[in-house]
Amino acid sequence: MVMAEADIDRLDFGKGGGLLPVIVQHVDTGAVLMLGFMNREALQAKLDRGRVVFYSRTRKRLWEKGETSGHHLDVAAIQADCDADTLLVTARPHGPVCHRGTATCFGESPQTGAELAFLAALEGIIEQRIADKPDGSYTARLFADGPKRIAQKVGEEGLEVALAAAAAGDDEVVAESADLLFHLLVLLKSRNVRLARVVEELRSRHAARK
Repeated sequence: MVMAEADIDRLDFGKGGGLLPVIVQHVDTGAVLMLGFMNREALQAKLDRGRVVFYSRTRKRLWEKGETSGHHLDVAAIQADCDADTLLVTARPHGPVCHRGTATCFGESPQTGAELAFLAALEGIIEQRIADKPDGSYTARLFADGPKRIAQKVGEEGLEVALAAAAAGDDEVVAESADLLFHLLVLLKSRNVRLARVVEELRSRHAARK
C-alpha cells in the first residue's frame, strides 16, 4: 500500500542522520532496481507526486528519479521495515533505471527467474516504443494500426504456434511462441490491461482448484 502521511512520524530518521535508505523494487518482476536515500522532505514529495524522489547526498538537494532522462519511477507501494529505519518502494519504471542504460543498477537481470521476469520488462519496452514512436519501430506502427489489426496478428501468430507444434521442430515452436507472446503484450497494451492482471487471473484459478 502507499504510505499515508501520518505514517511518516513513525519513521526513525534520526538513526541515519536524517536519511533513510530506500530499496526500490520492480512491482511486476520483483527485481531490485536501485538503492537511494530519502529525508522527510523527499518522502513527502514522493507521496505528493506519486513518483520516486530521493535526497542526493552529493548535490545536497531533492531529485526526482528521471528528472533529466525522463525515466521516472511511478510508485506502487511504500513499506517500512520492522525497525522503521529502511523503506521498501515497489515501483513501475519507465525506461532503464540505471544511468548506464541498464534495467537496474545491478545489471540487466540480477533476479532469480529472470527469463520469465523479462516478460514484464518487455511490457515496459513496448510502452516506451509506443510513447516515443522511434523511426522504423514495428511496435509503434502496429499499435497505430489499431486494436483490430493487433487482434488479427495475435490470431495469425496463434495459428503459427499450432502449425509449428503439429509439424515442426522445437526451435520453430519456440520462435513462433515468442512472436505470439510479443503480439499478445501489444494487444494487452491496446486495452490498457497489464500482464500482471493476467498472471493474477491464473493464480486465482489455481488457488480455487486446490
